[in-house]
Parts: sequence; C-alpha cells; structure tokens
Amino acid sequence: MSNYERKKTTPCCVGCMQAIKWIPVIFIASVIAWSYYAYVVELCVLAIESTFEKIAFLIFYHVICVLFFWSYWNTVFTPVGTVPSNWRIPESEIERLFRAESQEQQKRILEYCARDLPVTNRTLNGSVRFCDKCRIIKPDRCHHCSVCGTCVLKMDHHCPWVNNCVCFNNYKFFVLFLGYALLYCLYVALTSLEYFIRFWRSEFLEQGELTSGGMGRFHILFLFFVSLMFAISLVSLFGYHIYLVLKNRTTLEAFRAPIFRVGGADKNGFNLGKFANFQEVFGDNWKLWFLPIYSSFGDGFSYPMRHCDEDAESLLGNSDTRIEMEEDVFPETRFHDSIIP
Repeated sequence: MSNYERKKTTPCCVGCMQAIKWIPVIFIASVIAWSYYAYVVELCVLAIESTFEKIAFLIFYHVICVLFFWSYWNTVFTPVGTVPSNWRIPESEIERLFRAESQEQQKRILEYCARDLPVTNRTLNGSVRFCDKCRIIKPDRCHHCSVCGTCVLKMDHHCPWVNNCVCFNNYKFFVLFLGYALLYCLYVALTSLEYFIRFWRSEFLEQGELTSGGMGRFHILFLFFVSLMFAISLVSLFGYHIYLVLKNRTTLEAFRAPIFRVGGADKNGFNLGKFANFQEVFGDNWKLWFLPIYSSFGDGFSYPMRHCDEDAESLLGNSDTRIEMEEDVFPETRFHDSIIP
C-alpha cells in the first residue's frame, strides 16, 4: 500500500490538515469575488457615467474573467493522475531489493523490473529511479510529492495556491491561469487608473460623480492597488514558466538536470526546439491553445528526446547542461537500514 493510500485511511487529523490546505485557495477565490464586486458594481455601475464605456468595460472584463476563473478551476481540480500498476514492483522483488548485499545487485534488480518499461532517466549512480514509498519504478520526469503523498507525472512543483501539484495533467491550465491572471490584473488596473487618479485629486467628491458613498471610493482605491500588486508579482512568474515551456523543462529540472542512461545529466535532454516544445504542452490545434481545454501531447510516461550530434567529450564538458547534484540519488543508505534479516 502506498503512502498516499495509508494517509487516506488514517482518521486522526486528516480532515483538519485537508481543510488547512484549502485556505490559500479560499483566499484567492475571495479576492476574485471581491474584485468582481468592486469592478462591476462600484466602478462600472456606480462610478462610470458613460453607458458606452460601461458596456465596453464590462464585456471585455467578463471575457477575461471567465477565461481566468476557468483556467484556475481546471488547475485546482484536475487530478494529478496515478502511475499504473505495471510500474509497481512486485513484493517478491521488493524483498530481494531490500536483501541485496551490494549496490550493483540492487541496480540489477531494478533494471530487471524496468526491462519492459520506457524509462531513460537514471539516478546519479546510473540506477533506474525507484520510489521506496510508492514501491514503483519512476517514469521519466516523475517525482514523489510529499504533500500529495504520491508519485506525480512530470511534476513541476506543488503549488499551495491551487492546493495541487502542477504536473503533466494540468500544466497547460496552470500556464494559462498565470497568463489570464496577469491579463485580468492589468486590465483592471488600467481601466480603473483614471478613476483612481481622480479620487486622489478629490475630483470625485467635488463633481459628485461617486454616488456610492465613501466605501465606494475605498473599493476603487484598493481595487487598483491590489490589481497592480498582483500584476507585478505575476509578470516574473508567468515569464519564467513561458521560458520553461520553450525550453521543455520543469521547475525541478531547471534546478536539477535530469540524468539520462546515455549522455548523463542534461538540462536540454527534452528540448525539441521552441515550437515543438510549445506544442508538447499546448498541442497542435491553434484553436485550443488559449482555451483551458486539455490538448497536450503524450501520455505522461514517455517523452521524445533531443537527438544530439555532439561527441561524448563536448557533451560531458558542457557546463550549462551539467549539474553536481540530483534529487533522486539511489537510496542505498535508506535500504541499508531496511534490509530484511
């Protein structure tokens, strides 16, 4: 039984911990709901006098808002997926693995278990990657998430703001969520800027244009500040993930290069070129690129790799694609304490 399954059957404190994990999501949802009220009611309905301006602002706002919330919803509620049972190591082989007297013997057992599986990634010492919590052979680009308690396909990172792992199944939704969140904040900030400036110059009160009272002024004031603050923070995050998409890397791979059975550690091992990398996440149907509808290529278990023409010397000498540490170091030290007598 995996660590994830054990956590589900543990009654003590599980409900409280699960509820706490939803606090960031509830916070984001509350901010979105408040911003909707502040923009639609306080700004567009009560503050703007021009009917044409009201209609134009509201139409574009609702288009962006729907795409923004739709992307966020899919990012939050798309399951991370599970590794199929054929990747699980049989109990008999687990016992042999724990009884192994040497690292080479452990490597041979894992190679035998992965003989029919499409795995090219290895640990630092060249062994097949193995999760001793889930008792499975790890697919390429798969990592164990301690928060989710399971192995996650093409794991990018665990994001508390969506209470979910950003991974193969929802990465397109996550990138669109960042993009539409940035567009939403910029649109709100720019369209409320005029009224924010007029408020500070006291033209609102003098001309009697703000009919919603004092609280309306502060809704518009904070709406501008909050949207601007989020926009500034989202620029770098969205730009970074666009960079990762075009390089075909995950956040984990950007910090710890994947190690391949042939060629060793290489950050560019999955880099197929910018457009091909983009298509791997967003698909080849341009009509679906900017809609939060699943269109990514692949099955999450195997990935096309870059075909290198470099010789072995240049490959090993490329400092940009090398790294000194690897996350999935073969767990021989953990096995050492778990050897069955």
